[in-house]
Amino acid sequence: MATRGPRYALTASPEEVQALFGYREEVDFPPRYKIAPPQPIAVVNRFAGERHLTLMRWGFVPAWVKDPSTISLLASARAETLGKRPAFAAAYRYRRCLMPASGFYLWQHRRGGENQAFFVSAASPGPIALAGLWETWGGADGSEIDTACLLTIPADPAIAPISARTPVVIAPADFEEWLGSSDSVEALLRPPGADLYSAQPVSALVDSVRNDGAGPVNPVKT
Repeated sequence: MATRGPRYALTASPEEVQALFGYREEVDFPPRYKIAPPQPIAVVNRFAGERHLTLMRWGFVPAWVKDPSTISLLASARAETLGKRPAFAAAYRYRRCLMPASGFYLWQHRRGGENQAFFVSAASPGPIALAGLWETWGGADGSEIDTACLLTIPADPAIAPISARTPVVIAPADFEEWLGSSDSVEALLRPPGADLYSAQPVSALVDSVRNDGAGPVNPVKT
């Protein structure tokens, strides 16, 4: 089972990301090999009929919370229980987003208490879209914080030997539906298909949030 918090990488070029997600902003950004909460992340959402790339804090804060410091960091949410959790109910219906990524990390628990990190990415080169929710928290002093979390689902047979859960991946053909106003998107909450994604063991460098060079995504022998 996974024993670390969610982490992912975004190493695709700004041009590749914009071409896939179709947002209007032309934004330059460096490759990030290991993104972890509560770091800032780029999310794609839709308002005024257009897609936008927005910077948010990774760590969802429900709008009704009075003091964000009093709640645990909500970096991810279980897709199958969204309708039962008040913290995510409004965002699930009205504020869904996409998190551009080149791949994500999972940890496999091994005999002896050791854990092996794996990097899961598309079988063909290019960015992918992780399903997320976003919310704007407003303070009594008028300050605002845009926050987001990713969604996870029970792993399919291809990923289950590594981790019991995996992020939800939204296919490009489903971007518009996921970002739209439909309240019936349960069919999109599925794990990545075994024929579309590959998992490679990688270095333990990913365990530390201080390591954001290319090392964490480089395959290793196990």
